[in-house]
Amino acid sequence: MKNLAIVFILIILPLNLFAQNNSQKQKEESVMKPEKNDDGEWELTVIDTQFDYFLNAVARPISQYSEAYLKRRNTMLVTEWNSYFTLGRYRNIVESSIDYDPREKYGIKFEYKLYQVFAYVNWQYKLRMNGLGASDTFRQ
Repeated sequence: MKNLAIVFILIILPLNLFAQNNSQKQKEESVMKPEKNDDGEWELTVIDTQFDYFLNAVARPISQYSEAYLKRRNTMLVTEWNSYFTLGRYRNIVESSIDYDPREKYGIKFEYKLYQVFAYVNWQYKLRMNGLGASDTFRQ
């Protein structure tokens, strides 16, 4: 009986530790982090087939924005997005948090694309976000 208890502990303990490590890895993988490309520019990859259509046909052009405006809006929108993720709201839409540092100089192309991600989510999934400008909200 004593040997059975030891075998049981030796089997259950590693399985329990393995399960804890997997959940930590999943949490780490559910963070979107900006990365620099080979040219040293910040890059944002969006994996949604409709996003390119939205960017080219629906979204306002980049010339309509200043980098400072986009940075202010993105700071608010990322905070709102991450709070949805942390609270578990809109789980079918908000599947990861966003690692965004407002002190980092990402450049206008990155800031524009990130901002348009939030506008796209509003357009495609009707998720209203308080940080979007009035001209970038799509109500149907």
